[in-house]
Amino acid sequence: MTAPGSTAPLVVNRTDSSLLPGATIGVFGGGQLGRMLGVAARRLGYRFAVFSDDHDGPASHVADRSVQASYEDEAALEAFARSVDAVTFEFENVPSVAGEIAARHCPVRPRGGLLHTVQNRQREKDGLVGIGLPVARFAPVRSADELRAAAEAIPGAGVLKTASFGYDGKGQVKVAGAHELEAAWESLGRADAVLETLVPFEREVSVVAARGVDGSIAIYEPFHNDHANHILDVTTCPAELPDAQRARIDEIARVALEGLDVVGVLCIELFLLPGGDVLVNEIAPRPHNSGHLTVDAHVTCQFQMQARAVAGLPLGSTERIGPPAAMANLLGDLWADGEPRWDRALAMPGVFLHLYGKAEARPGRKMGHLTAIGATSAEAAQRARAARESLRP
Repeated sequence: MTAPGSTAPLVVNRTDSSLLPGATIGVFGGGQLGRMLGVAARRLGYRFAVFSDDHDGPASHVADRSVQASYEDEAALEAFARSVDAVTFEFENVPSVAGEIAARHCPVRPRGGLLHTVQNRQREKDGLVGIGLPVARFAPVRSADELRAAAEAIPGAGVLKTASFGYDGKGQVKVAGAHELEAAWESLGRADAVLETLVPFEREVSVVAARGVDGSIAIYEPFHNDHANHILDVTTCPAELPDAQRARIDEIARVALEGLDVVGVLCIELFLLPGGDVLVNEIAPRPHNSGHLTVDAHVTCQFQMQARAVAGLPLGSTERIGPPAAMANLLGDLWADGEPRWDRALAMPGVFLHLYGKAEARPGRKMGHLTAIGATSAEAAQRARAARESLRP
């Protein structure tokens, strides 16, 4: 960045915790979350650089600079970290060593140690319990002896989940009881796993929140989530919860942000139980699919919130700017019979289209989303579903 009428670059202020516009925010990960972060960062006047093992990911399309290399390439990581002013993550399965290497040269927000925690379900649950948050009963399964112990500890219905690299329902097997546990573990390749008791929840909700360098906290209203085939299908906002439940969710968000020492955005997925109790399902230290509607529906979207936190700026407002909203995911299945009819959805009032620029549409792959607004949450959700259905050729 140069001063008006001058060819000399402005010196980025790195004497305190904030970075001036013109600084470069680096992101590990090249997917759609990185793409939307890049758009938000550039609106604030920041440069944006991507490090990814994907040569043509969506984030690279909006980046000032894109580096393709392995996350295990220490020299490439060192060079990237030296070339940016701060680093963040767009997904949590980046090897935690990447964050450790980057931290030698610039701020890493959230800290790389948090990646190490959330990359393993056992560590994540131990961490959540350690700061006093409620989770479903669980037991580790890393050996035949632990398998037998888990069967005794959780003899009823449960879900066996791989400890690492599970998402969108992958790496999970439901079991009706302990008698099915061994076969389920075999189906997962006897990988390290966690057995969780099956939770009889009434609703699934999520809350996106952020914490700044100065410890300030911003919490969005909770979102209601509907899934299809273990993939988020439609999110509605607001979730329309009793005041006591809303207050409990806010409390959980604050405890998680402070207890885990998060600087950045954190999403917490939650189960609401019949009696009003709230359980934490899992966390993601980054913007989340369920928060995409904030781009069109809130004063400060989750991606600008991430950029602000990473740069050390004040956090923005989490207020909704208008009526209720809903988000519907667009999966690659929509392309099965040809190019979707974008004109139909865009002709509908109160509907916003977001495409991620992915080169190949595959079944189950997130290719974009629609946001719709309505007089009520139910109307917004109905409009989002109708707009998506209209896309079919």
